[in-house]
Amino acid sequence: MSIFICSKCGAQFPKWLGQCSQCDAWGTISEQVSIDARIGHGKTKIRSNSAIDFNQINQEQSSRVKIKSEEVNRVLGGGIVPCSLILLGGQPGIGKSTLVLQMADGLKNQSVFYVSGEESAQQLKIRFDRLKISANNWKFLGETNIEVIEAHLQEYKPNLVIIDSIQTMLFNEIGSEAGSVNQVRACTARLRELAKKIKATILIIGHVTKEGTMAGPKTLEHLVDVVLYLEGDTTHHFRFLRAIKNRFGSTSEVGVFDMQPQGLIEVKNPSEVFLTNRDLTISGSVVVPVVEGSRCFLVEVQALVSRTSFGYPQRKSTGYDLSRLGLLIAVLIKRCHLSLSNQDIHINIVGGLQVREPAVDLGVALAIASAFKNKPIDGQIAVFGEVGLGGEIRGVKVKEKRIKEVNKIGFQKIVCPIDKDFISKIKITQVKNLSEAIKLTTG
Repeated sequence: MSIFICSKCGAQFPKWLGQCSQCDAWGTISEQVSIDARIGHGKTKIRSNSAIDFNQINQEQSSRVKIKSEEVNRVLGGGIVPCSLILLGGQPGIGKSTLVLQMADGLKNQSVFYVSGEESAQQLKIRFDRLKISANNWKFLGETNIEVIEAHLQEYKPNLVIIDSIQTMLFNEIGSEAGSVNQVRACTARLRELAKKIKATILIIGHVTKEGTMAGPKTLEHLVDVVLYLEGDTTHHFRFLRAIKNRFGSTSEVGVFDMQPQGLIEVKNPSEVFLTNRDLTISGSVVVPVVEGSRCFLVEVQALVSRTSFGYPQRKSTGYDLSRLGLLIAVLIKRCHLSLSNQDIHINIVGGLQVREPAVDLGVALAIASAFKNKPIDGQIAVFGEVGLGGEIRGVKVKEKRIKEVNKIGFQKIVCPIDKDFISKIKITQVKNLSEAIKLTTG
């Protein structure tokens, strides 16, 4: 039986359509063999003793396995949960294979089985030597047939399995090429069942699309327990590990790494690293304390404002939401009376970090105002706060943690929203609206 499936969202249709009615994408619907074709329709044997009493579960068997990297442990919620299925995605060349090799090398007394459909054993050995990984308890299999892979895993029963990558895996009973929607879904489902059967953790590497989302059907992310993304600009040496799905922990944590020839090095103090080589004399620069999960670190927000040479001014942003930038520019024009309608505006979060929380709004707005007036902001000032449509400065979460981090790095002043009085060694100036903050910092 054939069905028609959208390669972008995984929606199924009985006939071919030019445009997917679910995600509105054009030219993404293709004919596939139904996944049900691989399933044998026989009688299911039911065991009466299959139900488990929670009080009888051994806590030691469900405890997490910690690895050497504290950054990865933090993102996973404390370590790897046994028998889980982990999906890691990221842009080509971002360091996915390097990260999984270092994760596996950090597991003590654990057997590792590496399955690759893209590299040979000789190619992988070169990376092992570069990363100085001692593969004493490792096995390698260069195979793409999921049934052959299952047979080997059932024989060796390793503690950790690495699949590089899921888009190269092939299930013979599915009449489509590797990487198709049905193939990816079927192979992932087989691996999920196998993880429980052999009691192994399976780490899957996945490709991403041009838009930065995981390639394959959207259901791929629902089949696994944890979805990790390794982010960063390949022109920068910083990499950021985030969890967008985690059944065993928080999705708000971020791990910071420095990509070096010897591999990914943990960044213990991101604040000092992100503020390195900062020029205190230029305009359009301000420091903002950013909270990611349980940690807080300082980042530098830079802005460049110049008169446009075209009929329509450009708005560019790196590390900050572009639509949010447009909103802040509108507030600066309407509420603060800055003539930005004929100005090109560029925003950059130094270090390549993608900042998503609204507390950085005040820093972006003040950086734009500073660049427009060409007046530097005092290098000893750190700012944070959310900007409303009326130009008001609104409070943000964990204010105490931000003040503590600013104090630790050695800044002398803080500009923040009006909330309540805090006892601090540094001067805290609370502002009501954006106009007041601009006047205070740029005159």
